[in-house]
Amino acid sequence: MELKSFIRDIPDFPEPGILFRDITPLLQNTAAFAFAVDQLREHFNTSDFDVIVPIESRGFLFGAPMAYGMGKPLVPVRKPGKLPSATHSTEYTLEYGTNTMEIHVDGLTPGQRVLILDDLLATGGTLAATARLVEKAGGVIAGIGVVIELTDLDGRSQLKGYDLFSLVRY
Repeated sequence: MELKSFIRDIPDFPEPGILFRDITPLLQNTAAFAFAVDQLREHFNTSDFDVIVPIESRGFLFGAPMAYGMGKPLVPVRKPGKLPSATHSTEYTLEYGTNTMEIHVDGLTPGQRVLILDDLLATGGTLAATARLVEKAGGVIAGIGVVIELTDLDGRSQLKGYDLFSLVRY
């Protein structure tokens, strides 16, 4: 299945000059959504990891069915103020500003092997921040999976040393 045909381009969102890759059509098509989740799952099926860490918010859409289907715990990474207990936090740069991400201090146990999931790799700021949070919490990055990779923004360079897999590359 050609997943690119289920990803729509939205120019000038969320700011002028940004070309947003919208996965809403992919989510609306049950076969395409299942295919995307299954392809991620198939790729990481033989990987040695203990827990899935999806990134708010679209990473949750892929992380939750994978965690359920693979029998793995899920530990969410969220924007500030969304997690109810003590958190680790880190600030990072987006292609259009800055943001902060948080993970529960007790979300991971030291040495747990972690698969990080998100919908998109652009500049790599969000994924690199999440990797820092996981490592701060004592976790070990076993892999990183994304649905879409925007190669011209070179986010992969922010994630050197990590096993990175993307389903679709632009």
